[in-house]
Amino acid sequence: MLDLRHQLIEGRADVPRVGSVVELETLPWYTVVAADGAVVAPVLAYLRNLILDDNRPATAKSYAHDLLRWHRLLWFLDISWDRATESDASALVGWLRVAPNPQRRRLDLNAPRPGSVNLRTGKPYLKAGYAPSTINHCLTVVSSFYAYHRHYNRGPLVNPVPESRAQRRALAHRAPDGDVPQFRRAQLRQRVRRSDPRSIPDRMWDEFFAALTCDRDRAAVLLYVSSGSRASELLGVTPGDINWAKQLIWVVTKGGEDREPVPASPQALTVLAAYLDHIGLPPADEPILRTRRGPDRPLTYWAMRRVIQRVNDRLGTNWTLHDLRHTAANRMANDPNLNLTQVRAILRHTDLATTGRYLSSRIEDLFDALQQHYARPRVERTIAPGYDPDDFRAVFGG
Repeated sequence: MLDLRHQLIEGRADVPRVGSVVELETLPWYTVVAADGAVVAPVLAYLRNLILDDNRPATAKSYAHDLLRWHRLLWFLDISWDRATESDASALVGWLRVAPNPQRRRLDLNAPRPGSVNLRTGKPYLKAGYAPSTINHCLTVVSSFYAYHRHYNRGPLVNPVPESRAQRRALAHRAPDGDVPQFRRAQLRQRVRRSDPRSIPDRMWDEFFAALTCDRDRAAVLLYVSSGSRASELLGVTPGDINWAKQLIWVVTKGGEDREPVPASPQALTVLAAYLDHIGLPPADEPILRTRRGPDRPLTYWAMRRVIQRVNDRLGTNWTLHDLRHTAANRMANDPNLNLTQVRAILRHTDLATTGRYLSSRIEDLFDALQQHYARPRVERTIAPGYDPDDFRAVFGG
């Protein structure tokens, strides 16, 4: 058993991709099934409680995938879930650190190398493995899973995932607008590199927008970059969610169920009106962004993502759908007519510190400033008329 764990950590073994996450018609909407199709009962109970705690179905789906990874490891090691120890959590982290992420697999042999940097945008491509934040999220879910079962006297007496008491003390009572206290990472937690959000600079925005080929795509991109809406939020907007007179759209905010208003630019609404005039207004309860080919149906996240990928293929860039929200946030945060509290309200950030990240200088702006610095001619020292150059040399040297 110890040898199997070492092989996983060293990359000499891989966990079989058995079992799956399935969608249900009742609570908790998603759960994990084993290779034989049997529902994993402890996971079902935990995810049902997660939904009853007023979490969204998308959260249950995300947690189910993390618990599937954990159970795949336990099935590979032939360990019952209620017999897991900290050494198994270490094996999970070691495996995820070296295992390739199936979602990063690319069939195109000419695709950029994972982890390389796009020379046009300065953005790195995703690496082939699991990101440190993904590993930390998986540990958080597994820890929560065992904490739930320990509450009902099920599972091991000690949580297999080590926790940081210092972190719990630091974050126990903190004002949302205050600074995040410093604390040490718990064991097995990965170091997550803090990087500034990457937005599309103004000099590249025009060519990005010009590469869009239809009014639907132009309307969607303009709505994203003027409202700062998240991808899934905008894709759910219906005809009844648009206030044309006040230039507002109503979206369902991430993690909630109620609709909230966000502003949209006149240009975005003008292009949207032209698009709707061309295709006809959808039913009142149907999303306004529709597919262009095949049966008429709402535009999905993956289809909208493909729109951005086609632009990247034409321009040789690697912008993402979420970069449009970063672009909106950067423009708003650096507008002298808007304060940070107003930008936070528009973007619907929980912490003001999250909004404050967009106040930092962009790499593109620093690069342009340096290029101007390099191109600026060196200042030649001259002597004002009426002064003797010999006297200057005698006093100041040279």
